Amino acid sequence: VGCDRSKNLVDICGEKNFQAFVCDALSVPIRSGSCDACISIAVIHHFSTAERRLATIRELVRLLRPGGTALIYVWAMEQEYKNQKSKYLKEKTGSKDTEEKIDTGMAQRPLRDQMPGSSSQDAACSDQLLNDSKDEGCGAKPVTDSRLPVHTNRTSFHSQDLLVPWHLKGGAKKKGESIDTALLPAGSKESQELSPVFHRYYHVFCEGELEEACRSLDCVRVQKSYYDQGNWCVVLEKL
Repeated sequence: VGCDRSKNLVDICGEKNFQAFVCDALSVPIRSGSCDACISIAVIHHFSTAERRLATIRELVRLLRPGGTALIYVWAMEQEYKNQKSKYLKEKTGSKDTEEKIDTGMAQRPLRDQMPGSSSQDAACSDQLLNDSKDEGCGAKPVTDSRLPVHTNRTSFHSQDLLVPWHLKGGAKKKGESIDTALLPAGSKESQELSPVFHRYYHVFCEGELEEACRSLDCVRVQKSYYDQGNWCVVLEKL
């Protein structure tokens, strides 16, 4: 059984005869202790405070029976780990493969591709919003301005809390025809109609941050913690 905040994604599941419903991850309408296993993929990093992120994990654990397990994936601050770049960084902007992944639709893409689409118009990062002082955690720059920095897609992160551009591919075009929005004047009506840009909030996790949050819950044992292609991952067990 799946659940998501997006009605459109849940409708897609229904069309494919999967069981899914709309709900909030902070309040899942399922009986406590009724699940053998739960999976949370690319969800918790969208909550804007440490308290809400922990509450989401606690809600996930509530659903599990004793001995039940959960798998959690969140986006990592470290997109280069042990001298290896993640596929997110290595994905080349404007490549044929990238364009196909964007147009395929998020619901049909594998986990590693469920990341914001790339475009040559992505260089929207406002450097003046970033403070020069370093955070002790993992080199993140704390945001002192009331506004959040806008991330440049397919680049390393400079802040743990940021907005990531999502370029929605649209506009009238023939099947198989690719429209390069980079050729259109930035901010033009044509550019906005063909590729409207939305900004989604992310809190990217430093090494050990997700594991520490899980360990703070009394009824949980962390079975495994690992890094997977730009994501921090935890497998936990309910005691």
